[in-house]
Amino acid sequence: MKTVKLLKALGIALCVATASSAYAQATDAQPAANTAAAPAANPTATRQADRKLGRDVRRALARTPNFNVSNVFVRARGGAVTLSGSVPDGSMIQQAGDVAKTVPGVTSVANRLTLNAPAGGGGNGGGG
Repeated sequence: MKTVKLLKALGIALCVATASSAYAQATDAQPAANTAAAPAANPTATRQADRKLGRDVRRALARTPNFNVSNVFVRARGGAVTLSGSVPDGSMIQQAGDVAKTVPGVTSVANRLTLNAPAGGGGNGGGG
């Protein structure tokens, strides 16, 4: 008798869990489909906008006084900008992120810049 009650309770709990899960998926799926469809409608325009944003960020970095942009690479995708490469001075890492955030159209910045190791340090080289 207790087994029957236990099975009924488990069955009801399973039905409730399934129904609530299905409801949550149905309400979440609709807005996501609308927002995902907009950028995919014209991939060429999206690509062009990303390239333009990347150029704008690189141009802003190049115009920054005392900033060496020669080893900095900029990638933009949907307003999210990724900075990669290396800079000769540690202060330029933070400066690059700050400058990129000021460019119109940038929604976020992933700053993956690294500090350049000094070239030709005159150390113990490779022979001896």
